[in-house]
Amino acid sequence: MSKPTRDRFDDVPRSSGRVGAHRAEAPGMNGWVVLLWSFVAALVLIIGGIFVALVMMGRITLFPEPEPTAAPTPVETGIVDTTYAVMILNGTAEEGLATQTRDVLLNNGWPAENVSAGDSNSQDFESTTVYYVAEADELAAIGLANLIGGAAVQQSDFYAGETVTDQKQLTVVIGLDRSTAAPEPTETPAE
Repeated sequence: MSKPTRDRFDDVPRSSGRVGAHRAEAPGMNGWVVLLWSFVAALVLIIGGIFVALVMMGRITLFPEPEPTAAPTPVETGIVDTTYAVMILNGTAEEGLATQTRDVLLNNGWPAENVSAGDSNSQDFESTTVYYVAEADELAAIGLANLIGGAAVQQSDFYAGETVTDQKQLTVVIGLDRSTAAPEPTETPAE
């Protein structure tokens, strides 16, 4: 048998101890990488399957249609009708509020015989309110409430028949919200 001829690789020292496929991966890591990739792939497939199932059942809509915007509800501005008889009651302890409100109505065209002012039996009425009797009177009550600087409007027949007989009527009860006088402090029991 003949000897192979010598070449330049025969002179390289053999100190590393590794021969052959020294660039190959470490054999112990290969199993964990395969397991990790298998887990990630299974997780992606499960999440994708759940998502597709929810879309098919209609629980998720991919491209929802925009909801139609509701038109804003118009605010009733009311009408100022000077043919109504108006009774103004001061529901506070402050003097002169009913007369001031009566002057506002007279300056806006109400005949003096249709507007009466006086004091209420109560002096602690919470908020100024315009009362009307019939539903047909609501717009006139709103107009009157706006004319006197804003007030609540409520339907009630409590004051029906308090003004001129057989005439449409509105009643204004002035509350503590219009009073400039500070309310009297209530006494608290001593401890």
